[in-house]
Amino acid sequence: MKNKLTLRLESSLIKRAKKHAKRKGTSVSRLVADYFAIMDKEEPDSSDGIRELPPVTASLAGILKHKDIQDEEYKAYLEEKYLK
Repeated sequence: MKNKLTLRLESSLIKRAKKHAKRKGTSVSRLVADYFAIMDKEEPDSSDGIRELPPVTASLAGILKHKDIQDEEYKAYLEEKYLK
């Protein structure tokens, strides 16, 4: 059964939420419902500690190629990029 929920928010936040929902092809109600659904999820039952991801995040998981980069290599890269 669906019920109505009234939220009081700043008008600028409402405008941003409506624009975001439109970009995502959904409604503000669906955004809020999805948020509430993931907000209350319990800790994962799996032994590997991986929790269920929101649908958009799950769809992006694994799309980047993995490079085995060590911390020192990354620090050197950042120093080269930003400090020289």
